[in-house]
Amino acid sequence: MTVGDVSIGSTSPKREGSLPQTQPWPRPRPAEKGTRVSTAAPRPRIEPVVLTDDFTVVGLYEPTRDDDRSYQGEAALEDALINQLRGQAYEYADIHDAAGLEANLRVQLEALNDYHFTDDEWRRFYQHNIVDVPSADANPVVAKARRIQEDHVQVLTRDDGTPKNIRLIDKTNIHRNKVQVIHQYAVDTGLRSNRYDVTILVNGLPLVHIELKRSGKKLREAFNQINRYQRDSFHAGDGLFGYVQIFIISNGAHTKYYSNTVRLQHIRENVGRRREVVAANARSYEFTSWWTDAANNQIPDLTDFAATFLAKRTILAILTRYCVLDTRGELLVMRPYQIAATEAILQRIKTSSMNKQTGTVGAGGYVWHTTGSGKTLTSFKTAKLAAGMEGVDKVLFVVDRKDLDHQTIKEYNSFAAGTVSANQSTRQLAEQINDASTPIIVTTIQKLATFVKAHRGHAIYTGHVVLVFDECHRSQFGDMHTDITRAFRNYHLFGFTGTPIFAENASSSGKANLRTTAQAFGDQLHSYTIVDAIRDKTVLPFRVDYVNTFRVRDGIDNREVEGIDTDSAYMNPKHIASVVSYILDHFDQKTKRHASYQLRDQRVTGFNSLFATSSIKAARAYYLEFQRQQADLPPARRRSVGIIYSYAPNADAPGTGLLAEESMDPSALSQDDRAFLDDAIADYNKRFGTNFGTDASGFEHYYEHLSRALAEKHIDLVIVVDMFLTGFDSKSLNTLWVDKNLRAHGLIQAFSRTNRILNSVKTYGNIVCFRNLEQATEDAIALFGNKEARGQVLLRPYGEYLSSYLETMDQLRADFPLPIGSIASEQEQKRFIILMGQILRLRNILTSFDDFEGDDPIPSRDLEDYRSIYLDLYNESRERARADKEPIADDLVFEMELVKQVDINVDYILMLVEHHRGEKGDGEDREIPVDIARALSSSPTLRGKRDLIEEFYRRVSVNGDVPTEFESFIAAKREGELSSIIEAERLGEGAREFAYESLREGYVNDEGTGLSSILPPMRRFGAGAGREAVRVRVLEALRAWVERFSGLGRV
Repeated sequence: MTVGDVSIGSTSPKREGSLPQTQPWPRPRPAEKGTRVSTAAPRPRIEPVVLTDDFTVVGLYEPTRDDDRSYQGEAALEDALINQLRGQAYEYADIHDAAGLEANLRVQLEALNDYHFTDDEWRRFYQHNIVDVPSADANPVVAKARRIQEDHVQVLTRDDGTPKNIRLIDKTNIHRNKVQVIHQYAVDTGLRSNRYDVTILVNGLPLVHIELKRSGKKLREAFNQINRYQRDSFHAGDGLFGYVQIFIISNGAHTKYYSNTVRLQHIRENVGRRREVVAANARSYEFTSWWTDAANNQIPDLTDFAATFLAKRTILAILTRYCVLDTRGELLVMRPYQIAATEAILQRIKTSSMNKQTGTVGAGGYVWHTTGSGKTLTSFKTAKLAAGMEGVDKVLFVVDRKDLDHQTIKEYNSFAAGTVSANQSTRQLAEQINDASTPIIVTTIQKLATFVKAHRGHAIYTGHVVLVFDECHRSQFGDMHTDITRAFRNYHLFGFTGTPIFAENASSSGKANLRTTAQAFGDQLHSYTIVDAIRDKTVLPFRVDYVNTFRVRDGIDNREVEGIDTDSAYMNPKHIASVVSYILDHFDQKTKRHASYQLRDQRVTGFNSLFATSSIKAARAYYLEFQRQQADLPPARRRSVGIIYSYAPNADAPGTGLLAEESMDPSALSQDDRAFLDDAIADYNKRFGTNFGTDASGFEHYYEHLSRALAEKHIDLVIVVDMFLTGFDSKSLNTLWVDKNLRAHGLIQAFSRTNRILNSVKTYGNIVCFRNLEQATEDAIALFGNKEARGQVLLRPYGEYLSSYLETMDQLRADFPLPIGSIASEQEQKRFIILMGQILRLRNILTSFDDFEGDDPIPSRDLEDYRSIYLDLYNESRERARADKEPIADDLVFEMELVKQVDINVDYILMLVEHHRGEKGDGEDREIPVDIARALSSSPTLRGKRDLIEEFYRRVSVNGDVPTEFESFIAAKREGELSSIIEAERLGEGAREFAYESLREGYVNDEGTGLSSILPPMRRFGAGAGREAVRVRVLEALRAWVERFSGLGRV
């Protein structure tokens, strides 16, 4: 599939005002042909694209087998390659010097632009627009790459003073570009005389250079030869070889390619006692790439490589569409698996739209690219190209809340400044959705779900929308996924993940039809497994050590250690001390402190590490033990140790191995855990001269600073629970110490923090396990290394589930007949919880069958009564736990998520109110009808609002409009209770606006200065503890107010 531009232009300017929800979705008009758009625009161009059925990466390539396998010298390789390219419709040009190169360039640009230069015009254009490339980039090679990638339409001032657009390359119709091949081009004006092997010209400019070595020679020799050319002669004369975008190196049997990237920050590697070898990071040999087919089979042979990578359509598509010059001046040439995945998604959008499949799982799919393989770049190109497809109104890139500011948005905008619009609030998200000139939006799944709930019937739901979920194994389950896909009508849903959920590792809980990645997103469109990535050297292999820290009796296999996995064993001080001793004794060896290199602008030795612990309690114990064991060491021998943890409100689905998502809000930590973290951050502040804490914004700034300290190697080891084990990338990190049970997703994600490629010093990711994770590691590698892994969770026949459901319901009714007063016996309470949990799980599965609606024999009021009792027991259990008493059922799991799936909403309650209105008169003593009381008792979200709804029922008029009266009643109650909070706490100006903004968002944001700015003034001295107490009290009051009025009425 070839992607080409239809026209050069940008989206229409932003219009003032919001889009009325009843209007059809507006589409921006493309710019008129010939219009030149400034590259300094705050938003990059989203260029319209068209698709053909030709793919850039061939699906499955069968290697050719030449009968003549005899030795080939460089000259023979060169001649064979040129003959092959001529057979592929390349024109051979007999050009060997600068004069010939310039003359040919003029001819080709005249042909491309259908314009004949006068000699004066050509002299001016050649000198000012091609040779002298004015740019803010300090490096001329970067400036020339920017000219090809971003500024390929130049303006000629004709002799009569009028302007004329001159294209250096046609990105609209790529077949119009003239492709030529030359060889043995000679340069004698550089530091040394050089003669280049084979060069490919596009419209006369050298954009691809090929360096060949005879059979049997190491491929690295060709790589080193190009480095010498870059140093000695590419800049010579008019410097046209500075326009080369892609280098190819081959010895006949092996062929690789890489981009012409020159980083200003170099890595200097010590090689024994020899002088330092200086090489730009992205020019390091480790960053060269193999070309493959779409099935990830390498195509190393030069003949096969030329037939695929150098096919005219393929090389032009790569040069015009699949190169990205990022804001650091680094040219990224997408790898074949990235291109294949991008084109698979674009093709799915095209075909499903033609077949009218939009709005179904058949219109989407998921991409399985292993962690560390560059999913963000792939999604960036996918989003940008999809946004330019005809008829696509909006592309929404959806991430988890904590990833928005700290990872994805930074990476997206590093590819092209201003490419994506992030949003800090649901209101901003709504504005961007309403703005037709914002084609790509990065948002969180939480904000998108809030938007969907607050904007029913919005025009965007019928617009042609592409939804792309990052790390889709996190966000594919639960109500948010369902709400979003129910609201949008004309959508494509795609997911990117490094660790999909298959039938083998799916959870047994949650929605039965959304348990695997394929069920939630559709077909697997492309895979690139960890096995593929390690083979291609896209990431480093792992080296795993299993260290037994327990002394076991004779005759007991060490592998049985896992069976004594208890808190008491792993929290034993002797175990903690032995692990810390081991880390300190082996730290230099594992992190290669004997090797030195230049990282950015500093000289560093070796690498750094993370230490994954099982709990906050364990993390604290290890932090103190590191302090104890290093207390008597001289400062030069001490390892700098940091720690970070926060509150994890919900563990992920059991059975999948997903790591818990720790929030960026540590205020929910216990007082003791938060105080410890404050002390640890104080240690960090003392070391780095910072001023962080666990207050509103201090923790987020600590997170960011600690991330940079790890990435820039200013700290040796950081102790974590779950933070930094997913989504955090640092090339200077090479070791993970593990005293934590990991499996499946969590294991691969955590291990993958260590295997990013940096330089030749870093050869693998070190994993040191202090628990027996050998089987879990083998299982995870087997699962996520198997590209054939597939699977839906297969449901048994409907009748089997219905039979089990009826049998369990009969048992519940027999043992606990309605009405139930109270269940006094703890044993009976446990039996009720078990039975009700089984019923909820079976109903969850049965509701995915269409037949169940007619076959359900249970009256809704009976089910509501049972759910109400279930909720009462759940709340009693939580209260007992808070009081430090033993919960009634510490071995039971309450199926609260299943209760919420069938939760009663406000609309349903108002319908009941309207039905019963007037039956009991309109006095204050009006009795609450049984079905309203029952519905309120059985709803977890409406229990805290029960008094409001009951009071409204008593006050509602006999003939008025119920929804209108409810809106007025709630508005008055909401304002009255907020005024009481503001008056009682003496809150400052802006408190009301802050409260209502929190209500619109659905939560009170205590990060940043918003909350602090509304607190009452305090005395300057001695006010610290008092102010914090007030802050906590106000935060709790506003959270209770938001929870109470959330979902009630318009805000």
